[in-house]
This record gives sequence, C-alpha cells and structure tokens, in this order.
Amino acid sequence: MKNIITQFSRLFVGILFIISGLIKLNDPLGFSYKLEEFFSEPVFNMPFFVPYSLAIALFLVILEVVLGVMLLIGYKSKYTIWSLLILVVLFAFLTFYSAYFDVVKDCGCFGDALHLIPWQSFTKDIVLLFFILILFFNQKLIKPLFSNTIQNILAFASVVLCCFMGYWVLNHLPLIDFRPYKVGTNIKTAMEIPDNAPKSVVEMVFIYNVNGVNKEFKEKDLMSLPVGAKFVDRKDKVIVQGYLPPIHDFKLELNGNDNTQLIFSREKSLLIVAYDLEKSNPGALQKLDKLYKDASAKGYYVAIVTGSSNDIIDSVKKKYGFTFDFLFCDATALKTVERANPSFVLLHYGNITQKVHYNDIDELRL
Repeated sequence: MKNIITQFSRLFVGILFIISGLIKLNDPLGFSYKLEEFFSEPVFNMPFFVPYSLAIALFLVILEVVLGVMLLIGYKSKYTIWSLLILVVLFAFLTFYSAYFDVVKDCGCFGDALHLIPWQSFTKDIVLLFFILILFFNQKLIKPLFSNTIQNILAFASVVLCCFMGYWVLNHLPLIDFRPYKVGTNIKTAMEIPDNAPKSVVEMVFIYNVNGVNKEFKEKDLMSLPVGAKFVDRKDKVIVQGYLPPIHDFKLELNGNDNTQLIFSREKSLLIVAYDLEKSNPGALQKLDKLYKDASAKGYYVAIVTGSSNDIIDSVKKKYGFTFDFLFCDATALKTVERANPSFVLLHYGNITQKVHYNDIDELRL
C-alpha cells in the first residue's frame, strides 16, 4: 500500500511540475512580468532584482520541468526530492503572502492557460507539499527506471530541450498563445459585457490620518471620525468581482482622443506594438519606415501603439523620421497583446489575423 501511494505521488508531482513548467516556459516573458510584481515596492520592495527577472524566470521554469522529468525517471531521487521540497515551500510562501496581503492577484502558476487567485494557488501548493512529503519520507521506494547511462542522457536532454524552447519563444512567438489577444480574436467582441452579466460589488474605503497613523474607515464610519482626523485618500475595494470581459483594458488614444472604435471600423490595420519605445529593438525600428510605405500602398492604416510618454515619442519620431500615427495605450495591456518589443499585429475590422515577432517581420502577410 505504501508503495502504491508513493508511486502515485511520484506520478502526480512529476506530471504537474512538467505541465506547470512547460506552460510558463512557453511564455517566459509573461512569467518574468509576474516576478517583477513580486519584486516591486508594494510587495517585497526588491527593485535590484527587476533587471534579472527574465533570467530568474527562465531558471525557475526550466528547473520545474527538469525536476519533474528527473522524478518520473527516478534520477538522483534524493537530490530531486529535496529540490522539489525547497521549491514548493518557496512557492507556498509566495502564494500565501500574495493571498494574505492581497498584493498579487494572479500568481501565474499556470501562466495565461489557467488563472488562479492566490488562495487557490496556495491550496494547490499545500496539496503538492503533502505529496512531496510522502516522497520525502519514502525516498527508498523511488527506483530509477533505466540504466545510469540512459538516465544521464534523458536528464541532459531535458535540460537542452528546455533551453532551446526558451530561446525559441523569446526570439519568435509562444508555441501556443493562451492570451486573450490570440489570432482569430475579435477585440471589440472580447471587450463586450453581456446585459445579464453579474455586477461587481464595490465598497468605498476612506483613509484618514489619525494622530500620525493612516487608518481605513468605511463609509458608515465617517460620521464618527476622531477629532483632528485628516483625509488622505480613498480607494475602492472589490467585495464581489462581477463579470470581467477577456479584454477590458484596451484603449487606443490619439492626441488624447479615444480612437479605439475607429480602428475597429477599418478594414485593414497594422498596429506596431511597442509598450516601451526606449526598450524597443533598434534594428526593428529602423525597418518601420519601409514597412509603413509597403503597408500603406496596400491600403493599411499603420500606427505605433505604445505606453511611452510624449517626450519619448517625439524623440523617436525625430530620430527615425516617422510620420505615421502614435497611439497611446496602457503599457500593461500592450505586454499582454504581444511580448516582443516591437511586435506586429494585423487587424481586419478589429479581428486579429496575424501576430509577428520583430525577428519575423518578413513573414507579415500584407
């Protein structure tokens, strides 16, 4: 019986780690953005780690997959199980911290393929911890499946294949697009809220400074504020989350005017997505003027969509001699549209027909 439970734990933990790791390895940039949230000032206040977020993300997701493979084949079981135990304790701490302090809404355990709120992620980690502890106390029952030579080859191959996959998706596109902006999506339709959709329940919370300490008060408590309390801020606390459409933060502005619906009304649009122009690939930016001329000749409306400030936009226009429109959109939303900076999105009446990384600009089907 003990052996059956141990082998089930081995399969469950190994497969779950491989699936979780591969989903994040499919989009390591997305996972790095999630790590940046944890390193940000409101959470752990470790800004010195932000520049290394992508490297840390790649290391963690490759480690997840490789440890899953090593567990399944029984490779160096003592080292493998200890590593899994340390990793799941770390994840459990992060998810508990996110849930308890309500700082990161989605921990990104399964990327964009499956969104879990922090308490769900924490529960998942506790379940994993339970099964890993079973493995920990029954390490002698984890036997290798193959000879030492084959075990070494399989372990090494898993590392090499994971590294290649990470390199490929960073320099092209994710192998599978789980995001709401995948090809075939009509952005306008994905932004709509059904008439019978459940509404959010929001509570206003007022922050007052009382004797040098900021305290929160509900609206019903305002009539009994302490003498001398000074207003600091007001925030809306979501008690019950209503229906949230798949796309809810996509807004294109031109000179302060909302041009979103105008873009959706165009038969052919080429949006050059560059969430941060200062971080955009210079070689790709140098090709945009020719691309603009080629696309315009075929009837396309061409614009760069960015979250950069007007000063940076003016600097880029002057440097590269761009004459086409620059549309403003929230940078976080643009990171969800596509990870490459810049990337290229073709629209047909708001329907996404093609998305291309800047390394694959020649594959654009105009």
